[in-house]
Amino acid sequence: MGRSLAVAHQSSSPPSPPPLNIIILGGGIAGLTTALSLTKFAPTGDTPPRITIYEVRPEPATIGGAVNLTPNALRLLSHLGALDEIRSRNYGKECDAVEVFDIHSNTKLAESSFRGPDGKGLGTPPFKAIRITRGESLKGVLAVIEKHPNIQLICGKKTTSIHEDANSVTLTFESGDTATADILIGCDGIHSVTRLKHVEPSRKGTYSGICNAFGFAPRRKDATTADGFEPVHFETSAMNFSRRGMLLTSFHDTAKESIYVGGLMQVPEIASRDGWKAAGADAEKTRKDMLDRFADGASNPLIKHLIEDAQDLYLWPVFTLSNGGKWATDRVMLIGDSAHAMPPQGEATGIVFEDGVLFSRCLARWMLKRSELLQSGGAVPPVKEAFDAYEKLRRGRIEVAFGESQSVVKTVNETGWLGHWIKTCVVPWYLWWSRGYREKHFVEDVTSCEINC
Repeated sequence: MGRSLAVAHQSSSPPSPPPLNIIILGGGIAGLTTALSLTKFAPTGDTPPRITIYEVRPEPATIGGAVNLTPNALRLLSHLGALDEIRSRNYGKECDAVEVFDIHSNTKLAESSFRGPDGKGLGTPPFKAIRITRGESLKGVLAVIEKHPNIQLICGKKTTSIHEDANSVTLTFESGDTATADILIGCDGIHSVTRLKHVEPSRKGTYSGICNAFGFAPRRKDATTADGFEPVHFETSAMNFSRRGMLLTSFHDTAKESIYVGGLMQVPEIASRDGWKAAGADAEKTRKDMLDRFADGASNPLIKHLIEDAQDLYLWPVFTLSNGGKWATDRVMLIGDSAHAMPPQGEATGIVFEDGVLFSRCLARWMLKRSELLQSGGAVPPVKEAFDAYEKLRRGRIEVAFGESQSVVKTVNETGWLGHWIKTCVVPWYLWWSRGYREKHFVEDVTSCEINC
């Protein structure tokens, strides 16, 4: 009798909510790390959300330049399990500081350090930085994705339309098939289909006026040096300022056998997308332009050698979005460059990782609230509550980063000798003045900070 009553009482309890069904559009670093964050921060006891990532390319894009993963970015990758994968594969080169040089005199002007007060890094636990190719960082994250059965990555799917109603979001693909989920997260970059076809079609990317010309140069041999290679003027990474742009030179592997070469420079706008593709593919024209801008006035012969030897040289136009804009509808959220693409400012990758973590924590709070209300028979609040909480938490930081990115653009603008001299005086002062702010951000851990949502 007592057992029957217990069974009857048990069967009358409200069922647990079904796992949230989430679609992420974009299989780049933003989409993949957001999927990991959604899984990592799902409420304890709940079934992890079912996440499907759709990527337009036939396979994840593991080509591109090299990025600097700052201490806050490494901290988040560590939380998500990707840093262990990157280190176990010996990807990237640890970076103590980004040094700043005047390319014309080869004088070191300043540096942005990640060493911390005791030389071990910034934050708790301490991290420095890692200069790594985009491809290797993506491979490290993909290795973690494969360990989570709730995450599925499907490539070669081009979205043609997005339909949203009160209960779901449905994507229609070029192949004619569809996919439906509870929410859609757009992590599909500056030319986001999620934004342009649904969230805010009028908000298009605009050309910033600058391009990134990048490639990888194998180091020249030199029998007179201890390591057998041509000497360099930097420890790991250097920003070399010239009158006609800025040239980044950096190791990106522990063997230090190759140097990443990336030039930020003003380039006249090309009207069509096909025109940009043609310009990007013309490696020799890009090489000549870089030699004219950076090598002719350089006092260090290494600069010319690196540009001459750079392989897979490519010209990439930098497009941006206007500050602000619409990030969400009732069931669709934009993350990363799809919401706030900006010119390079040294922390872009870390900002994208933070986006995914903070959004996941806000959504997890909503999921927990949903579960509790379902158990008590209450009405479930709309998921837009989590979207609004995330925006309230995040927009201030993005506005500050946007302002910083505009300062970077100014340092890249072409100038005369007087303007360049002023720049070489201002840059060290600016790095000294902003050091406290940068380090405060580098030690931040958005996995545990108060989110008040």
